[in-house]
Amino acid sequence: MFSYDFMQNAFIAGTVVSIVAGIVGTFVVARNYAFLTHSLSEIGFAGAAFGLFAGWPALLGMMLATSGASIAIGALESSYTKRDNVTSAISALAIGLGILFLALGHTSTTAATGILFGSVLGISRQNLLLLLTLALVVIVTLLINYRALRQLAFDEAGIFLQNSRQKMVRYIFLVMIALSVSISSQLVGSLLIFVLVTLPAASAKYYMTTPPKLMGLAILFALFGTWSGLSLAYLTNLPTSFFIAVIEVLIYLFSVWQFQKNA
Repeated sequence: MFSYDFMQNAFIAGTVVSIVAGIVGTFVVARNYAFLTHSLSEIGFAGAAFGLFAGWPALLGMMLATSGASIAIGALESSYTKRDNVTSAISALAIGLGILFLALGHTSTTAATGILFGSVLGISRQNLLLLLTLALVVIVTLLINYRALRQLAFDEAGIFLQNSRQKMVRYIFLVMIALSVSISSQLVGSLLIFVLVTLPAASAKYYMTTPPKLMGLAILFALFGTWSGLSLAYLTNLPTSFFIAVIEVLIYLFSVWQFQKNA
């Protein structure tokens, strides 16, 4: 299996995506941003479609769209405008634009399917390098701002009382979510991004309580689903995203069952 270059690229990409998704997903679940993550996946669809229309890599278009949308959502939300309402409005506009760009660019069915459901087995060296660069940016940014982001996700009131950086940290957090969504799309597509960004962390919270342990277990769950999904896809010639989604859902359901059993 590993004698093929495309499988080597797929496992490298899958491993990087799983690590980033596990780390960022921990903060997403703690902050209750699951709906935002799902909406950014739809916005990413529009960005990827525009990227193909403009002749750019789909990943670059998705990154620009999700980052811009996350900043817009952060700027528009207020005590008078609920975040979910703002997110829904931007998401609806993005889906319409995505369909428009696919039509204007006469995008092939294969390319459109790759945007929606992922095409990790066909990832090129160029996209792999771009993915690795984005992942490094996300991880380094999270490490530099770890303490502030931890307070924002797990104790927002505390950071608001301690200093005036709360708004800036929230913007950093939103952009990191956006980049993570863009990275994860390479593995499972824009429609199933929440499978990797939210489910491993949501499963981990039933076993661990501290942020470092939550991140570690979320990464393990994401890696297990990704590696197993890639192996099964190679053996069966069925979509990778299908296996990853099924495995992560089963892990989550088992975690919930185990928690309720021990409660």
